[in-house]
Amino acid sequence: MTLPPPGFDRTLLLRDGRRVWVRPLTPRDAPELGEAIRTADPETLRRRFCGSAPPVTPRLLEHLTVLDYERRFALVARCAEGPGVAIARYEATGRRTAEVAIVVAPAWRQVGLASALLHMLGLAALERGFDRFTAVYSADNRPVAELLDYARGRKVIAEGVAEAEIRIRDHPQAPRVPVARASFSFFQRSP
Repeated sequence: MTLPPPGFDRTLLLRDGRRVWVRPLTPRDAPELGEAIRTADPETLRRRFCGSAPPVTPRLLEHLTVLDYERRFALVARCAEGPGVAIARYEATGRRTAEVAIVVAPAWRQVGLASALLHMLGLAALERGFDRFTAVYSADNRPVAELLDYARGRKVIAEGVAEAEIRIRDHPQAPRVPVARASFSFFQRSP
């Protein structure tokens, strides 16, 4: 089993004053992740999976939590009380391209958590040789659309499904520890 990489454990201060602890996702998170998928509200599931969630099986949980932290990388954010409140991941779809997905619990949305996790994933991806993120999502998913607008992603929408592409760039002033309210960008619009 691949051990999680060092340097990703950190606490983030969100815009509303709450703090979350972020660390790489590991197989020990599988039971809680399975329960989160089983009990998520239908709207969150529809937005995340562009329909209903897949059946929660041991094989699915293994796929989601056993990572190599190179071509498949994920972070979990936990509140002070301990439960997970967000997961952000990328999975390689090509040599330098990875699909990105972020899900945030409803009570933790609109406070900068998704954008902070996207920054952290951008750093991880850059360090591992990726230069592009892609995302496929329901076109009516305004939070994801806003996040991708923030990251200056290029979108194509057809038949209710949006596909976006974000070029990641190595920003010379990017800090090693991203914060929720960053004043710089790791992203640039695709040509």
